[in-house]
Amino acid sequence: MDIQFPNGIIELEAMEFYAYHGCFREENVVGNRFIVNITLKTDMTKPMESDNINDALNYVKVYELVRTEMQKTSNLLEHVTARILKTLYQNFPQIQWARVKVSKMNPPMGGQMERVSVTLEK
Repeated sequence: MDIQFPNGIIELEAMEFYAYHGCFREENVVGNRFIVNITLKTDMTKPMESDNINDALNYVKVYELVRTEMQKTSNLLEHVTARILKTLYQNFPQIQWARVKVSKMNPPMGGQMERVSVTLEK
């Protein structure tokens, strides 16, 4: 292959988790559904040429890291979102830019709402 696209985007979309994040006691007991979206920018030149998973950013591992962070209870979406972003950078030095969005579905806001989300980029 003679194509060079040094930067590529990997997206893990609509990962769904049941977790216990929130400031209210009930949220820590009952839990809630969360949706996580990850966008990662990385150099894809080597895996494009080699077709070898060892040369690529392993998005199975990305999913596993996100799942691990979602299992740790946080009061704030900002906190869990920042933890996910930090662990991705710690485990994948080839990340050039990342966006992490965590959404709490049907949050207890005293009215009908589909979701509330926090997005962090680095």
